[in-house]
Amino acid sequence: MMATDRDFEVIVIGAGAAGLSAALFTTREKLKTLIIERMTFGGQIANADTIENYPGLPASIRGIDLAVNMLDQIKSYGLQTAFAEVEALHVDQRPFVVATSMGSYTGKVVILACGSTLKRLDVPGESTFEGRGVSYCATCDGAMFHNQEVAVIGGGDSALDEALDLTEVAATVTVVHRSDQLRATRVLQERAIAQPKISWRWHTVVEGIEGSEQVERLRLTDVHTGDTSLLPVAGVFIYVGLQPNTGFLHGVLPLDAGGHVPVNQRMETSLPGLYAAGDLRQHSARQVISSAGDGATAACFAMQYLRSAG
Repeated sequence: MMATDRDFEVIVIGAGAAGLSAALFTTREKLKTLIIERMTFGGQIANADTIENYPGLPASIRGIDLAVNMLDQIKSYGLQTAFAEVEALHVDQRPFVVATSMGSYTGKVVILACGSTLKRLDVPGESTFEGRGVSYCATCDGAMFHNQEVAVIGGGDSALDEALDLTEVAATVTVVHRSDQLRATRVLQERAIAQPKISWRWHTVVEGIEGSEQVERLRLTDVHTGDTSLLPVAGVFIYVGLQPNTGFLHGVLPLDAGGHVPVNQRMETSLPGLYAAGDLRQHSARQVISSAGDGATAACFAMQYLRSAG
């Protein structure tokens, strides 16, 4: 069958650090490569105000700038891109068929680098006030809360990083965390604890988000005592973990209880020619550098697979 402009040697699904890294390796080897992204190139890193732990870069770089640098580097090697939502992956034939909102593509190899999405609290008021005080991106929305009181929900790296960013615009930032132990890196913990604009509500959960036209307060419960309270805020930024973007893979590949794709050290899934890298794979470190490494590993072994398959 004659190849068409929808037939590729390599299809990479997702344009975060893992996907961009994989595409860099395959395009440099002159493999016809398509990268499919549903939103913004860079994935989660595009929302990061600063990245400080990627070796060889300046002391800090904006996430969006790193993403642009990665994409510009790859474009020079002939990368093809498509903005589309992946609806299905058909693995019962070769080449693989990737069905998207913009039509179908075929790939001899597919590298899954779909990344993850911030989890929701799933409490009353969250959906009602989304865009009206409820946000999942302080870098995007923080400026709207100049000199106002806001809350950040969570205790990991993203939560503290965004809390620190919000101190530059908000009057006060209250971090609400269900535990009395933070999960963030030590350097972020030290910075946040030393920041006078940040206060803490330990072992506390959000039961509801309330207001009239905009967010006005949070309804909280202390998980140790059961005591309830109201916290007046104009905005709430939610960072309670990540959910892998693997919905379209149910019934296609084995997934663990969290929805992650099990892989071996080569980033190979249980199906030959199908690889997974970055946040969506099982036991990911969920760091920019480790995701980029995953993408490179997947690409290298995908190229070996293509050579052996003739």
